[in-house]
Amino acid sequence: MYNESIFFIDVILPIPLEKQFTYAITKAESEFLKIGMRVAVPFGKRKIYTALVLNIHQNAPITYEAKEIHQILDEQPIVNEFQIKLWQWMANYYMCTLGDILRAALPSAFLLESETNVVLNKEETINDLDLKDDEFLIYEALQHQSSLKIEDVTNILDKKKVLPVIKALIEKQAIHVEEELFEKYKPKLIRYVKLNAIYNNEASFNELMNTLNRAPKQRQILLSLFMLKSATKKPIKVSDVLKKSEASSAQIKALIDKEILEEYYLKTDRVSFDNDEIINSKDLNSDQENTLNKISKAFKNQNVTLLYGVTSSGKTEIYVKLIEDVLKQGKQVLYLVPEIALTSQLVNRLSVYFGNQISVYHSRYSLNERVEVWYHVLNNSDKAKVVLGARSSVLLPFNNLGLIIVDEEHEQSYKQFDPAPRYHARDTAVVLANLFKAKTLLGSATPSIESYFNAVKKEKKYGFAELKTRYNDVLMPEIELVDIKDKHKRKRMQGHFSDRLIEEMTEALNDDNQIILFQNRRGFSPIIECNTCGHSPQCPNCDVSLTYHQYKNQLRCHYCGYAMAMPKNCVACGSSELDNKGFGTEQIEEEVKALFPKAKVARMDLDTTRGKHSYERIINAFEQHEVDVLVGTQMVTKGLDFRNVKLVGVMNADSLLNFPDFRAHERSFQLMQQVAGRAGRTDVRGKVLIQTYNPYHKILQQVSTNDYLSMFYEQLDERYNYKYPPIYRLIKVTLRHRDYNKVNTGADWLAKSLRQIFRQQVLGPEFPPVSRIRNQYHKNILIKIPQNQSLSKTKEAILKIKNSFLSIKDFRPIKVILNVDNY
Repeated sequence: MYNESIFFIDVILPIPLEKQFTYAITKAESEFLKIGMRVAVPFGKRKIYTALVLNIHQNAPITYEAKEIHQILDEQPIVNEFQIKLWQWMANYYMCTLGDILRAALPSAFLLESETNVVLNKEETINDLDLKDDEFLIYEALQHQSSLKIEDVTNILDKKKVLPVIKALIEKQAIHVEEELFEKYKPKLIRYVKLNAIYNNEASFNELMNTLNRAPKQRQILLSLFMLKSATKKPIKVSDVLKKSEASSAQIKALIDKEILEEYYLKTDRVSFDNDEIINSKDLNSDQENTLNKISKAFKNQNVTLLYGVTSSGKTEIYVKLIEDVLKQGKQVLYLVPEIALTSQLVNRLSVYFGNQISVYHSRYSLNERVEVWYHVLNNSDKAKVVLGARSSVLLPFNNLGLIIVDEEHEQSYKQFDPAPRYHARDTAVVLANLFKAKTLLGSATPSIESYFNAVKKEKKYGFAELKTRYNDVLMPEIELVDIKDKHKRKRMQGHFSDRLIEEMTEALNDDNQIILFQNRRGFSPIIECNTCGHSPQCPNCDVSLTYHQYKNQLRCHYCGYAMAMPKNCVACGSSELDNKGFGTEQIEEEVKALFPKAKVARMDLDTTRGKHSYERIINAFEQHEVDVLVGTQMVTKGLDFRNVKLVGVMNADSLLNFPDFRAHERSFQLMQQVAGRAGRTDVRGKVLIQTYNPYHKILQQVSTNDYLSMFYEQLDERYNYKYPPIYRLIKVTLRHRDYNKVNTGADWLAKSLRQIFRQQVLGPEFPPVSRIRNQYHKNILIKIPQNQSLSKTKEAILKIKNSFLSIKDFRPIKVILNVDNY
């Protein structure tokens, strides 16, 4: 029977559930709750989760009885309606669940989870003899402690699997378990101090100073506080008083205990970009001015515009002008960059124009820092008018967005591969901007074939603007291809350096210029091989050889992180003749140090940039000319602006070209053009040397003449012929399981079922080049979708087949992953 006083909420739980769960709430709770607020709810047998309110209604669930919520966690929504609309689009388009997106979008400090506490059951008396040894140890520990966490139990028993012991104790009624919610975010508080109000007039202050004649240090503290107060109207930090008076914390505490001083705390931001010298943005040159006008014109008719501007043409200055216009309207700007390394350099450039209106958001920030940025964006605070961030910042709770800039839009880093949601930040940004009726600007010196196709071919779906000249009319770098096959024959190689590269490096260093060397592999060498039996150490969890890292003297797997000490002898035959095959950034760094002992060398790859400020340290050292030669992986190619780089060396172009992927040639062109663009960015023309075994390769010829259009039309022709994006869409289905035979059988069944609907548009099943990762076998099926085929109906059919597949008992343990637009 319908009951007017019973209300329900549908919630998103941070777990991959296909449907939303419904919980019961009271009438009072229904009046307080709003969509986007968090509630703690029981789920499963004993677990408590943080869930997000999606809907408030009075329709009871039909198939189960709704449980009551545990508690309400927010006063105000932490997620807004625009975000929920974006999440729903993402779940639908990328074929994932809202729970996946919730987990990815919210900083984990918001997702409070319950911690299981083990507590003694005082109502029962237990005979010690009835308990087994492990059970007795826990029971004994609880006699001395009120409760134990699961990790405490693990430490006491020195076992990983402790749940059977806990279960046995529950059955014997010796203990019971409780779930305790804990908050992860703590605001940063700064301790301030002030004089008690009764001593504010001159007479009482002088009297106080007289009473402290015998406590000179305390007198000194009060004098320092008085001097600081006269110098500024701002609150006085305890740390400033300590510094000025050279006193100790104990002496300040004594004054607080005597009620002479009062302490108080103020909340502060962990990250702030205050800049005292805010200047006006630079005047644009005529080319930039024309391009800006073209963009503004394109924005009148289209929501998305592509800016194709050569490297070092001054695209950032155009972005600054567009940001200024949007800020004048009181709206927010999202500035997406593909690499965290770029944020540190851009913050320095943008804070000069926008001061403390900038917030930065990426995974290297701590949980608490990300929560603060989240609240600033949600509340449209002045501190988050311009949000600069990597891929995940597209999921922030904007409420008044005016412009999204996607810099280096061609970058593969914008695509999330694991875990779900497997979204593309560039495409998601376009949808997000549409929700706000805002504009999106895609910028690149080497646009992706999709974006360029949308701008110049597909009924001019995007607006288009071009910037063909470099800033200050500097010439594009001179690109020279070095045939290392020929150099090896003529014995003109020293290690991995040709005589041409050494010659140019010597000249650049003599002229006090800087050099970037690019090698797309980290570590010292990708393969260690025994010269006697030919064995090379393999990862026990993945189908790859281990990479040698010299600085730690260990072999490491770049897929699962497995590491072992570098063996002295071959593990197969015992021979001591172990040899390196191939080379990585570490080996290049060693060779540069040997060839140029006076040069200062630094390395920038995943191994050297693990720390929070590691990017900044390396980039600043290079900018300030403390480093002469920077050796790096593709991190050094992405949009960084270095003033004194005269020479760029690509150590081996062939490893990029010969990759088994339909995008290998497009990516190689982009990577080499981008790394070449780091050279000669001020007044002197730069030089780029590309070492290769095949200098006549079409892509290398196109790179050497900066011929983007030839590459575009040639690749587009191939995509037409072989039915790949942008002509066809792709959905990749990956099956994962530890059992090789199970994956094989499951993949065959799934491919057969898909072929019944999609016929020859299904490729595979096929094992990828690395078919086992973390002890799980992977097998891929590729579905190609022509432009005239309904995408939503295609996805519907795929999901139907996936559900039929998972309903078969033998296939249920296989993990099926759907990756839409697998760029």
